[in-house]
Amino acid sequence: MRIAVTGSIATDYLMTFPGRFVEQLVADQLDRVSLSFLVDELEVRRGGVAANISFGLGQLGQTPILVGAVGQDFDGDYRAWLKRHGVDTSAVHVSELKHTARFLCTTDLDQNQMSSFYTGAMEEARFIELAPIADRVGALDLVVVSPNDPDAMLRHTLECRQLELPFMADPGQQLARMEGPQVRKLVDGASYLITNDYEKALLESKTGWSSDEVLARVGVRVTTLGPKGCFIETAAGPVCEVPAAPEQRREDPTGVGDAFRAGFLAGLAWKLPLERSAQVGSMVATYVLEHVGTQEYEFDTDEFLTRLGRVYGADAADDVRPHIA
Repeated sequence: MRIAVTGSIATDYLMTFPGRFVEQLVADQLDRVSLSFLVDELEVRRGGVAANISFGLGQLGQTPILVGAVGQDFDGDYRAWLKRHGVDTSAVHVSELKHTARFLCTTDLDQNQMSSFYTGAMEEARFIELAPIADRVGALDLVVVSPNDPDAMLRHTLECRQLELPFMADPGQQLARMEGPQVRKLVDGASYLITNDYEKALLESKTGWSSDEVLARVGVRVTTLGPKGCFIETAAGPVCEVPAAPEQRREDPTGVGDAFRAGFLAGLAWKLPLERSAQVGSMVATYVLEHVGTQEYEFDTDEFLTRLGRVYGADAADDVRPHIA
C-alpha cells in the first residue's frame, strides 16, 4: 500500500517544567497572563507530524512517501535518518530561504503541555503538487493530510478529490487557526477523519455540522481519547472502542498521537479490521510515551507482539505477527 503523508517536518525543542501549570494561573488575572517557567531539561529532537507518522510507518515495515517543506538544514542528518528508517524523502521540498520549522514544547508534572510552532519553510508546502508524486511512484493508495501550512492542506485535499485519491483528514492543531468553510473543505469526502476528543468538538463547532452530519461526509471517523483509548464510528453507527495500551513508564507525551496514526495506517495497509488497526496504533503510541522524543523508539518484534497480545488478546498478536515478524 503506497501511503503519502503530507504535513509538517520540524525540529522539536522539548522542555520539562518540574511543577504544574495550573498552579501558576491566577483566576482573576487571566486577562493579563505573563508567565515564565524555569525548566529542568532541554532535548532537541527530530519531529513534525508528517515526519513522525512516516517514521512510525517505516518502523512497521512500510515505505511511506513523506511530503512536506524543509530548510537546507534538513539535508544532512535528518534526511539520512528518515531514509535509514524506511521513509521515502524524495518528495520533500527544500526551501532556499527558510529554516526547517521549529516546535517548542514544555511539559509539566501532569503531562500538560504548552507549546508554540514556528512555520519557517513549511509555508512553502503549498507549492507541492501530488500529481507528479503519484506519477513517479505509480499510484497512491492513500494520502494523509496532516497539520501543515493551511493553504497546503487545502490544496492537497482538493488534489485528492480531483485525482480521486482516497485521503485521511487529520487537521489537528490547525483547526484552531482555520475558519469553518476551510475546515469543511478539509473534511468533506475523506475516507478517514481522525481527531482527538477536543478537536472533535472544535471541528463540529467551526463547521456547524452535527456529529451525524460529519459522519455522513466521511467514511470512517476515529476519535482518540488520550489515556482512555479511541472510539471508531461510521454513518452506520459505532464500530468499536479500543482501550489504550498501558505504558511501562511515562517519559513524554509529545508525538503520541502521531504514533497512533502510524500504527493505525500500518494496520490498514496490512488489511486488518479497523479495531485491530487501532489496537496496533495504541501499542505504537505507548512506545512513544515511554521515550523522550517522537522518533526515539525501536521495536523488538517479539516484545511488541507479547505486549500487544497481553493487552488485546492472543488473536491480536497472531493477526499482526505475519506482517512484522
